[in-house]
Amino acid sequence: MSAHETHHQDPEDEEDDAMFDPAEADEEIPEDEDAHMDSDEEAEADTSATMEEIQLENDSVAHFDAHKDSIFCIAQHPIHPEIVATGGGDDCGYIFDSTPPDRPVLPSSYQSNPQPIERESLPALHKLEGHTDSLNAITFTLPKGEYLASAGLDGKLRVWHDPSGSGRQWSFLGEAAEVDEINWLIPCPHPAHPNTVALGANDNSVWVYTINAADASSPLTIVQAFYLHTGPCTAGAWTPDGKLLATVSEDSSLYVWDVFGEAAAAGLTSAQSGSPSVVALTDADERFKVEGGLFSVAVAPNGTFAAVGGAEGHIRIVGLPHLDPTPSSSTPSSKKGAGSKGKAGGAKQAGGAAASSGQAGALLASFQAQADSVETLAFSPPPLTLLAAGNVDGTIALFDSAHRFAVRRHIRDAHDEEAVIKVEFVRSQGAGGWLLTSCGNDGVVRRWDTRGGTAAAAQGLVGEWKGHRGGGEGGGVMGFVQGGGQYVVTAGDE
Repeated sequence: MSAHETHHQDPEDEEDDAMFDPAEADEEIPEDEDAHMDSDEEAEADTSATMEEIQLENDSVAHFDAHKDSIFCIAQHPIHPEIVATGGGDDCGYIFDSTPPDRPVLPSSYQSNPQPIERESLPALHKLEGHTDSLNAITFTLPKGEYLASAGLDGKLRVWHDPSGSGRQWSFLGEAAEVDEINWLIPCPHPAHPNTVALGANDNSVWVYTINAADASSPLTIVQAFYLHTGPCTAGAWTPDGKLLATVSEDSSLYVWDVFGEAAAAGLTSAQSGSPSVVALTDADERFKVEGGLFSVAVAPNGTFAAVGGAEGHIRIVGLPHLDPTPSSSTPSSKKGAGSKGKAGGAKQAGGAAASSGQAGALLASFQAQADSVETLAFSPPPLTLLAAGNVDGTIALFDSAHRFAVRRHIRDAHDEEAVIKVEFVRSQGAGGWLLTSCGNDGVVRRWDTRGGTAAAAQGLVGEWKGHRGGGEGGGVMGFVQGGGQYVVTAGDE
């Protein structure tokens, strides 16, 4: 029944109302009591309280608001870090310059008649069109960001080209559509295979493409396609040298693929006869099995082991083959970390004894410190030996790979019990490499000093930045890029 129908009265009812006997009332209000004034004060108080609840803090120095729906993915140009690309639920993406506009030399208090100024959005350099469903992955290719690739829930991989190298002059190059939905997309760092990307799909498959605008007939060429996962492929990570690709799935499997055949050329046999993988672990191995599946993967900076995260906070550490026969000296602690093959101490080797196929596929460690799914994993740059895990339960755990993955810190209120979406160390060798940036569904970006143990003041929090909605209000930060850590660009769910 509509509102006006609810308040409709018959003439007989109106007559009855007019004949109402005051004696039948339960309470009489004295004539000199101002009931209306009290009601107005209460209404004003309620309104004020409501306005305080929805007021947002905004610590940003610039913003971009061309998207009309949630932003699901964000990427940063490898050569021009101010150039950022985003993709969202409005079936399109944008490329823009994130450089903040010039600010007044003097604060507004120095003005004779200061007035609030509405800040304008940063302008778009190019709009990425052509998808028919949400974009949930986007990346610039390595090493120079010559191409930008976007992937969507429509199964399309679409590519744009910038021949100028400036990051500002983009044109559509081509597309591929081999799957129904694409879950993730990452660039390959292999110097001998530039402009190569890998993706994982909802149909369990993994694909690797190389992009070349000079090949007019086929600018997107399939390098490999893998089909061993039996559930949706949820995440992938290249080894730092780009020679191997590790992928995980909802079926609780990990495969490490010999994409370019370099492992086979080095004489390293596959874990499965006739398989293109050099590591293959599935739920058939009870020690490795994670009920509920795997959702995140990261490879250590020395490339000798991978971490995979899954349901109920479970993390597994698995040894990888090292294809470079020359021992690396990039890890200062490599000479003193030679534990037995079956212990995590041996996993910190950057070469030498650890660079053998005997460690490939070995389960080096298995542990659990958090309660829900491990959404994101990140390793610290050398000389630190930390693994950070962000969890759906809102916590961040720091493990020390040099000491059998002992818990160095458990930040239980990292994002106010809202899911942690991403953790990433500032990419800095030496000073600053201990800083960890995180974002979550609470709509806040935070940065942590990971030095020290559990007694760190404020659990190591050194800063936080607000500006997005969060806390179950249909908001949250879905991702960020930070370059060398001088500034952070975020992607909001609102």
